[in-house]
Amino acid sequence: MPVHELAQLTWEEVRDLDREHTLVVLPVGAIEAHGPHLPLDTDVVIATAMARAGARKLAARGRVVVILPALAYTAASFGAAFHGTLSISAITVTALMVDVARSLSDQGFPLLALANVHLDPEHLTALNEAVKLARADRLLPIVFPDLTRKPWSTRLGDEFRSGACHAGQFESSIVIAERPDSVRDKIRASLARNPSSLSEAIKAGKRTFEAAGGPRAYFGDPAAATADEGARLIDALGSILEEAVSAEI
Repeated sequence: MPVHELAQLTWEEVRDLDREHTLVVLPVGAIEAHGPHLPLDTDVVIATAMARAGARKLAARGRVVVILPALAYTAASFGAAFHGTLSISAITVTALMVDVARSLSDQGFPLLALANVHLDPEHLTALNEAVKLARADRLLPIVFPDLTRKPWSTRLGDEFRSGACHAGQFESSIVIAERPDSVRDKIRASLARNPSSLSEAIKAGKRTFEAAGGPRAYFGDPAAATADEGARLIDALGSILEEAVSAEI
């Protein structure tokens, strides 16, 4: 079955989609500091790759999939002190998600799936709250595989599990695979591994990258990143999205 980019369709083409078998996927990211080597839209690049990989897998199972334009603005307070990071309130993010779900519901779509790798705690709270509110308002279900939770958190490699994974080997590999020209590769190759765990810092009450041990806004080992690993991780993210959606429909 086909995969469509909503923004490239006409309104009549959207009108004529088979609603019963059409799923909608929204890539969700942030404009946020990702070390000295990755672009500010890294989370958007990765979320879009996840959305497309998951959409292809769902299409192979007989579903029509429509991918929405990515959401690039969200809560990103951990990186707010770094130039270029744009952070909005979690309340705004939740309201926007529910409004998108309401608009899709009004048009008869049966499900909205979120492809997301931005792990700022406020952002995750906002998305999980949107899932609850959409259910309470009897809108279409929002499927959100939260990568910080099991079983998804165990499937993305050792660095991801360690929590030292912001702009490190995990994210750098995906961007190298997906958009290599955007990576400042000489800088990436020169960066020392930063083993500080963001997840442990969050549990300890830290609220910024600097306080968590990331003075240059990266954690993990970006110099170890490879395109091959990036391709494997994109496939894994796509499988996570597919499985989360399949469990709902």
